[in-house]
Amino acid sequence: MIDLMVRFVIGGVVVSVFAVLGDLLKPESFGGVFAAAPTIALATLVLTMHKHGAGYVAVEGRSMLAGAIAFFVYASVVSFVLMRYRTKTMATTIWLLTVWFGTAAGLWAVWLRR
Repeated sequence: MIDLMVRFVIGGVVVSVFAVLGDLLKPESFGGVFAAAPTIALATLVLTMHKHGAGYVAVEGRSMLAGAIAFFVYASVVSFVLMRYRTKTMATTIWLLTVWFGTAAGLWAVWLRR
C-alpha cells in the first residue's frame, strides 16, 4: 500500500511539473496535453503491473519512452518547418506524420525488437 502511495505522489509531482511547463509555453492550451500524458502513463503502468508483472511493465515503459522520443522528433521537425517555411499548418502536420512513424519504426527496429 505504501508503495502505491509513493508512486501516486511521485506521479502527482510529475504531473504538476508538466502542468507548470505547459503554462509557461505558448499557447497555454498545451498545459492540458503536458499534464495528461504522465498521468495516463503512470496509471497504465500501475494497472499493468498488477495484471502482468514487472517484466511486461518494463517492455511497456520502454515502448512509452520510444513513443515519446518519436513524438519529440516529430514536434521539433514540424515546428522547424512551420517557422522556417511558413507552410500551411494542417498540410505540414499531416505530411510530417511520416517523420513520427519513421522514428517510431526505427526505434522499434533498433531498440525494442527482441
